[in-house]
This record gives sequence, structure tokens and C-alpha cells, in this order.
Amino acid sequence: MKEKYDVVIIGSGLGGLVSANILAREGRSVCVLEKNNQYGGNLQIFARDKTIFDTGVHYIGGLEKGQNLYQYFKYLGIMDDLKLKKLDIDKFDVITFEGDEIEYPHAQGYDNFANKLIEQFPDEAKAIRIYCNKLIETCNSFPLYNLQPRSVFYENTELLSLKISDYLDSITTNEKLKSVLAGSNFLYAGDKDKTPLYVHALSVNSYIQSSYRCINGGGQIAKLLIKKLREFGGEVYKRREVTQFGFEGDKLTSVIIKKGTEVHADLFISNIEPKHTIKMLGDNRLRKSYVNRINNIESIISAFSIYIVFKPQSFPYLNYNNYHFKDYKKVWTAQEYTQESWPEGYWVSMSAKKGINKWAENMTVISYMNFDEVKPWENTFNTIVDKNDRGESYENFKAGKIEIILVELEKKFPNIRECIQSVHASTPLSYRDYIGVNRGSMYGYVKDANSPMKSFLSPKTKLKNLFFTGQSLNMHGVLGVTISAVLTCSEIIGRENLLEKIVRVNQE
Repeated sequence: MKEKYDVVIIGSGLGGLVSANILAREGRSVCVLEKNNQYGGNLQIFARDKTIFDTGVHYIGGLEKGQNLYQYFKYLGIMDDLKLKKLDIDKFDVITFEGDEIEYPHAQGYDNFANKLIEQFPDEAKAIRIYCNKLIETCNSFPLYNLQPRSVFYENTELLSLKISDYLDSITTNEKLKSVLAGSNFLYAGDKDKTPLYVHALSVNSYIQSSYRCINGGGQIAKLLIKKLREFGGEVYKRREVTQFGFEGDKLTSVIIKKGTEVHADLFISNIEPKHTIKMLGDNRLRKSYVNRINNIESIISAFSIYIVFKPQSFPYLNYNNYHFKDYKKVWTAQEYTQESWPEGYWVSMSAKKGINKWAENMTVISYMNFDEVKPWENTFNTIVDKNDRGESYENFKAGKIEIILVELEKKFPNIRECIQSVHASTPLSYRDYIGVNRGSMYGYVKDANSPMKSFLSPKTKLKNLFFTGQSLNMHGVLGVTISAVLTCSEIIGRENLLEKIVRVNQE
């Protein structure tokens, strides 16, 4: 590690790694510092019983040639090396409800998407096609989503205050259809009273275009980005937790690692949550109004997840994701559970492995969970780097929640228990400790149509050489965070210059 770099990036999540690659390609000396034992943030994978699970990247979209994420990954030099398995074209997602035997499909390709739903809702063909056109129109209002070098992140300000629930109400009175169209809202933790249409559109559009699982997990994205970064002279170090910033007078000049090492740079990019970043800066470095604004942004709800390892050749592989709710009316209220009603919905996904077509190795089941449920253990911290036993009460808490979810799964998959080899779990504390997000938030900050600008953060901070990147800026997910990194780097090297280079690579 050198004493000084052009750019130091705190955190090796996708936003940090994409930013590092872009700037290293521009000839900047770049150093990425990661606190954990594994790079990648939400790209991290882990193994249980020699079976690989994803932390956050359960499937990705927009990866057909010419589509948006394909173009970004092609520019970054990783597209051709990704190992992918395409999900079922006719149902990459299925939406199901307890007591209803019909599986409502979300299909790949807009015409196919519409036609498959029209088969289930023949009287709603007009509403379904209007919905599809609106998603496309909405995404076209966000220039970087389609690699357009405009000066703003969004062009239609009215879209920021249009709720997805209000929009669905405007096109149909069929309550079940509304729930089916919004049924994958675990992708963004949708809230009927807050979530804007654009969040829904930007979240699901790329999956409708094309949907894939990463073979052996999304960790390959981080590995490929690090390989490319090193090819351009960039450096990346794990087990290097940044604990504070160093100043010379009012000028930010360095970061200080936990063990005392000081690393200097001209520019700094924080890929860790903005709330944590400003806490490290201290109270006197930024205006109180700016600090209060960031600290008061609401974080999205967290999750409780279970990870099931199956006995060999016991449970069929599902080449799609399943979003299941106890009732179609619960699509918008699953976050408002009680102890007696939890979980009101869950999301089932599986890992892809080369050669797997008939039998599943594992299953991940994700349900909402409020951070307050784990408050008794909030002062503990547990990662591979910093081991901390939370105690028997915590293990009993997890075991109880696992059992509740297994009971729910049995309603849909009656023979699932006899197929299970082992079950593991993560709580909001796991997400907080490994990903570094406030209260274990699934996707950063709440986007609220009632106050649309409240949670929008500029990549530029009030310190001229400190920038933000990552899921808390504009949008979460692989595509959203990639675009956030492009936004951040645009502030440093110029947007038109950068977009022209990305487009040029895709034209070669």
C-alpha cells in the first residue's frame, strides 16, 4: 500500500468497485479499502454444507446484448466472462397467494409478459398493455438508465410524486391484477402509501427484458471487477476498516484504518452508508442542517432469511423466483405484520450451478423483519473478522423464526421437510454487520412519493473532495448501483465524456 493515491474508496461493494474501475481506466491511482474478509458488499457469497448461497444478488436483468446492464458490464470488461443461467422465459417470477392454486407469471419480453397475464385476466388486456407501455415510458425518463448523457438523473419530475398504487388504481379496478403486477415488490420493499411508480418501474423493467441467475453466485461479479481493476493498476485491500478521516485544517487529506495506518489521497469516495460516513467525519465538518437531513432519512425495512440445503436429488430445481403472500391483499401490507401474522409474505429463490436442471441444491427464503425484533442483541457485532457470540437467546430466536417459515413453506411445498439436510438463517443484525447498512436495511433509503426529494442524495457532499456512491444514492440493485457509480464518477471526470466511452465500447 502506497502512502498516497489519487482516489481512495471506502468499501468494496458494487458501487465502490465500479467507481474504482472507471477511475482506474481514466489513469487515476486508486485504492479500495474493505473492512470485511470478503469483497463485494451485497455481492458476497457464503457456503453452508459446501453449498453456495448469495447474500443479495439472487437474479439480475438487462443482460441481453444491447440492454442497459449489458452495456455497462461490457464497458467494464466483465460481460463476456460472466457465468449465467437464463431463467424461465415464460415465468422468471411467479406470484402466488394462499388458497389460490393459480400461479401468476411474470414472463420475459414485454409482449410475452402481457400475453401470459392476459391468459389469466382476459378482460384486463387493455390495462395490462397500458401498464407495460407506462413502465417503458417511465424508464425512458431516466437518461442514465438508457445510457443517455443528459445533465440530470431524471427528466420528468411529476413521476417522482406518482405512487405505484395510485397508478395501478387508475388503470384497473381488478384488485387481484393490481396485486399480481405489484407482486414482486420484495425487490424494493414497496409501501402502498409511499413507493413511487418510478421505483417499481426501474426495479422490474430490466428483469422483464431478460432475467438470469449467476452460476455459483453473484460473487463472480466482484471477482471480475477486482481482476480488471488490478489490470489497470488499481489496488484493493480487505480487513482494512476505515474508522476516521484525517484533515489538515479544513481540508480532507486522508483516511485512518483501524490499526492506525493513514492513507492519503486527493479524492475520496465513500461506498459505505452516508449515515455512517458523516458519523466518521465528526460533528463539526458539515453543516448541521445537512447532517440532520441525512440522519433523518428513513431506512427501508430489513429481512429475515433462511437458507435451506437439500439432500441430493430430493427437491426439484425451480428456474424461477416465487413471491408468495397469505392473501392477495397482503402484497402491500406484508411489512405491517404482527408477531401472530408473520410472515405475511415471502420470496423464494434458488442458486444456479452448472449442470443443475432437475434437482435443487438449495433454497433461499426471504421475509420482512423489523430491526426492533433484534434490539436485545443490537450491541453485539459478529462477522468473520470480528467474532462475537450473541448467545443462546439469539439462537433460540432464530430457531423459532425458522420453524414458523418452514410451517408456511409446507403449505406450498408439502414434502419440503423430508428433503432438508440443514437450515441456516440471517437476521437484520447479519445484514447490518456484513453489509454495513443502517438497521439492516434491505435497500438503503425509503423513496417517498409524498416527499420525493427528501431521500435523493447527490454524489457530491459538502466537502469538495468527498463523494458518495452506492445504493443509498438513487436506486438499489445491481443496475441501480452501477448507475450510481457512473453518476459519482461523472462528477469527477465529466458525464458526456464517460457516457461516450461506454457507448463507444458497445459499438465496437
